[in-house]
Amino acid sequence: MKTITTDKAKELIRETNGQIFSSTFIKKDGTHRLMTARLKVTKGLKEDAKPRPYEPSKYNLLCVYDMTKQGYRMININTLLTLTINKNKYTIEQVSYFCTDEEGNNTII
Repeated sequence: MKTITTDKAKELIRETNGQIFSSTFIKKDGTHRLMTARLKVTKGLKEDAKPRPYEPSKYNLLCVYDMTKQGYRMININTLLTLTINKNKYTIEQVSYFCTDEEGNNTII
């Protein structure tokens, strides 16, 4: 299994051009999730839909179509653990960031 950066992972996902891929990432609630997904799915999109209130790329999120749940989901590239594209498996290099919470404590994210 090859180790890649999050930037390379994002690039590889974009290069799938609608092909199915799988990824493992950490959800917002801290649980791990395995998702089989693809890009460029237009099923269920409404022409008169409201625009998103934020730009996902600014938060390092990628909008994909979840093949199992049959709906659109966001993958947080920052919490991506593994990626499989065309039977090529990749481990994502983990980068830790320090931040300060509301009480002034340093935490690793």
